Amino acid sequence: MRERPYILLSCGMSIDGYLDNAGGKRLLLSNDADFDRVDDVRASCDAIMVGAGTVRLDNPRLLVRSAERRSERVARGLHPTPLKVTLTGRGELDPSADFFGAGDVDKLVYCSSEAVDSTRKRLGDLATVVDVGEPVDFCRLLTDLHDRGVRRLMVEGGGRVHTQFLTAGLVDELHLVIAPFFVGDSRAPRFVGDGAFPWGPERRAALVEVRQIGDVVLLRYALSDRFEKEALAEDLAQRARAGDTAT
Repeated sequence: MRERPYILLSCGMSIDGYLDNAGGKRLLLSNDADFDRVDDVRASCDAIMVGAGTVRLDNPRLLVRSAERRSERVARGLHPTPLKVTLTGRGELDPSADFFGAGDVDKLVYCSSEAVDSTRKRLGDLATVVDVGEPVDFCRLLTDLHDRGVRRLMVEGGGRVHTQFLTAGLVDELHLVIAPFFVGDSRAPRFVGDGAFPWGPERRAALVEVRQIGDVVLLRYALSDRFEKEALAEDLAQRARAGDTAT
């Protein structure tokens, strides 16, 4: 693979590993303090990605919520909100979804070759549709993102996308938030599905932070040797932003 973005995968789940319930109403797995933490992470990234299933089921806006953080991004010459990215094999996306209508930011749809033409007709000028092969080639997708200036990519789900990125060994950093309850319903979506993951009993993931945030806990894992360099760079960037704010 040519150069690719640094990939941070972010997920909230129940104690028993579920992303949602099996009902129609979305399950809230976090609290206000953690939502604010996620907003801060979003503001530090160049792009946010979710799968097409998440666009259909959760209808996310994927915006930086804090006015202060949006202003800080603008002061650095960036859009108020990172680039929004989704991935689809069939192109079954609703043009009226909040993903396409919310915020003054570009939208990218990475699409399998067979669905490119129909997806472009369906979405028109709402998004840039990019052919990434049949089946979808993640190396091609990530190279294209890097070529577009994306150096830091936040992946927010759902379970199928989590599984694809993790089994491919493409994730550099994992933020896993555990909610203090069980779902207990095998019909509900899980954090990941079956797969051959690079981390197992013989190769344990490196836990670099445990943080209680109200009634949830954040587990932060380093999953590649890129983590240390990126963590240092982000720390320096945060210090610089704090200094700008103070002045």
